[in-house]
Amino acid sequence: MIDDIRKAAERARAGQAPILHRELAMPISPALQLDRAHLESKRVIAHDSSDPRSGAFDMLRTFVLQTMDQRGWRVVAVTSPTAGCGKTLTAANLALSIARLPERSVFLLDLDLRRPQIATTLGLKRDLGVLAVLQGKAPLPEAVTSIGVDRYRLDAMIAEQSVPNASEWMASSRMKAFLETIRRDFSSHIIIVDTAPMLAADDLLTLLPMIDCVLLVGAVGVSTISDIENCKRHLNGDNIVRVVLNKARETNRPYYG
Repeated sequence: MIDDIRKAAERARAGQAPILHRELAMPISPALQLDRAHLESKRVIAHDSSDPRSGAFDMLRTFVLQTMDQRGWRVVAVTSPTAGCGKTLTAANLALSIARLPERSVFLLDLDLRRPQIATTLGLKRDLGVLAVLQGKAPLPEAVTSIGVDRYRLDAMIAEQSVPNASEWMASSRMKAFLETIRRDFSSHIIIVDTAPMLAADDLLTLLPMIDCVLLVGAVGVSTISDIENCKRHLNGDNIVRVVLNKARETNRPYYG
């Protein structure tokens, strides 16, 4: 362990590439149980099949997985036109809904380096995450958190803090190597990536060659038709797995695509 820490520090000082390979790292820790009361306070409910609100996320899960399976996709980015549309909430609930399926594994990754929210949404307190790996301060497996709610489990990686140079990180060779390693080491997982809003930055556009498809989240009273159309013009229509409308008043179907 001391050798691993020393090597990580030396790599960070030398500005070397992130430590990615499992053979250089400590094993991923056992599952950390999330606090149900905290999840409820953040409107994360898809782990509970008895909650009628989870049905909307289960429907979204079915649409997304069917499309991804048909096209051989494994990495989906969740974004929105602007802030305040509930993209992180959608990403977290979709991940937990998928985690309830006995033959599925899911990895939730926070790549909104401008305003990371996965840790706050799930109630995770970790010092290691995306930035530690990209900066060469920690091997990738040490930054992954295995989390659980009751008997359901998934893997997650937080972004520890916002950074002013998010665009540069997205376009870096380190980010490309980082995502390639996650895709390889978690080859049995559906990988859900929470990204910055599309019309706020070019982060998602930079990442597009490294992901398979996009889930676009709009919101009633926040997103305009022009916002949605503008986003779709920037994306390859074939790679939009779903368009979700959040904050709709229709109580029996709050999300649809």
